[in-house]
Amino acid sequence: MLLSVGIVLFSLLIGGLIIVGGIIRMTETQLGQRLMTTARTVAEIPLVQKSIQEPDGWTTINQTARRLRIVNDVTYIVVLNKDRVRYSDPLDERIGTVFRDQAVEAAYGEHSYLQKVKGELGTALRAYVPIMDDQHQQVGVVVVGRVMPGIWEIMKGERGNIAITFFLSLLFGVWGSYQLARHMKKQMFDLEPEEIARILVERTATFHAMHEGVIAIDNQERITIFNDRAKQIFGIDEDVEVLGKPIRSVLRDTRLPEVLEQQKNFTNTEIHVGNTLLWSNRFLIKVENKVVGALAIFQDRTEVTRMAEELTGVKEFVGALRVQNHEHMNKLHTIAGLLQLQQHEKALAYLFEVNDQQEELTSFLTARIADENVSGLLLGKVSRGRELGIRVTIDRMSHLERFPPYMDHHSFVLILGNLIENAFDSLEKSGRPDKEVTISIEQDSEICSLLVEDNGIGMDEETRSRMLERGFSTKEREHRGIGLYLVNQQVKKGRGELVCRSRPEEGASFLISFSMKEVDE
Repeated sequence: MLLSVGIVLFSLLIGGLIIVGGIIRMTETQLGQRLMTTARTVAEIPLVQKSIQEPDGWTTINQTARRLRIVNDVTYIVVLNKDRVRYSDPLDERIGTVFRDQAVEAAYGEHSYLQKVKGELGTALRAYVPIMDDQHQQVGVVVVGRVMPGIWEIMKGERGNIAITFFLSLLFGVWGSYQLARHMKKQMFDLEPEEIARILVERTATFHAMHEGVIAIDNQERITIFNDRAKQIFGIDEDVEVLGKPIRSVLRDTRLPEVLEQQKNFTNTEIHVGNTLLWSNRFLIKVENKVVGALAIFQDRTEVTRMAEELTGVKEFVGALRVQNHEHMNKLHTIAGLLQLQQHEKALAYLFEVNDQQEELTSFLTARIADENVSGLLLGKVSRGRELGIRVTIDRMSHLERFPPYMDHHSFVLILGNLIENAFDSLEKSGRPDKEVTISIEQDSEICSLLVEDNGIGMDEETRSRMLERGFSTKEREHRGIGLYLVNQQVKKGRGELVCRSRPEEGASFLISFSMKEVDE
């Protein structure tokens, strides 16, 4: 409140100086007009025009000038003939002397003008007007002067108006400052400035101490909050100042402006930024039901997802080992039965046949698939298919030399494992006698593609449109509806494309393609 009053008083001081300056200028203008009118009046008096041409005409002119000086309240009226000899002057001893001030030069050129000069009595304002006779010939000059009043003299004359102006300005200024201060305090929840400063410092420290990244923007998409964790997540140098900058000029992948554009919240959504997987919650910021900005909270889920992918891969390998163990037990039982039946040649032929099949598949996978994790997964799925009565065929033209950018063996194991398991589930519901799954992995310098096809029950239009939704499943068991969702997340991570073709009772085909070239961010 005291600050507001001080500002009002300072403003009044500045305003008062401006008002006084204006009054001085106005007084000077009015005085100049009066001096010029007086000078022209003297110059146009016929008696003056006639007497100025006579040697003793000063007696008449001096008396006339003295009366006009008193009537018009001027300091002096000096009448000069064409030789600059004074015919009137406030001091009688100067009459008849030559006027030597060079300021009068222009008046002898038939010019009328005002000029501010410093004389014996102080700063004065002078009016210079030429005297013309009946033939319009210049016969002299009239100089009318008035000593300028001082500031205090001017203010004394206007003290009533100045006092009223200052009183009303002070009254309404103080009242307005009080109302403004009360309104601002109400807007700030009755907090004092030092309390607001403390809260701001605490809030800033809290945001920077959070493990999650926090970003907030206003309605113009300017950044208002950007904590240290957010800078770490998005790879921004801690020394770079981003507050106040447009969010789109700093980051392109936050999707925070979407909240303002669509006027709705987005919760529990995944965002891929470079090789980083983020779990995002984005909310509208409202004050008194008015949207004033948007807030986003980011969690780095890259490591968590990688662990989940590794666990998924381990699960696949455990399943493959279980199937192989079961398969080998069945084969051993078959060989043991043939030996007990004394069918030694058949037992030996069966053993060679099984060995050749396994060696051929193992040799193919070793030669054509460079990563042993993917090879092991495919080998396990072939065995798993035999156990389920499903023929799993791997295209002999398949090969994989290296993974596409942004992908690794965890991603490939997760994608292939889930697609093949989905195919197995579809074939289990099918009544076909010839259940078959075909797998193909092709790669060249431009593209890497994965193809998994089955001849199972297929999908209708609604199922195909919702198959990538988290939690959506046609199976009644718990914890389903996650496989294709995870596959889609990996496709997005690798900047790939997923195409599905399926019709009811005609099976399904999943084709996933990845570029082998780096994509500029």
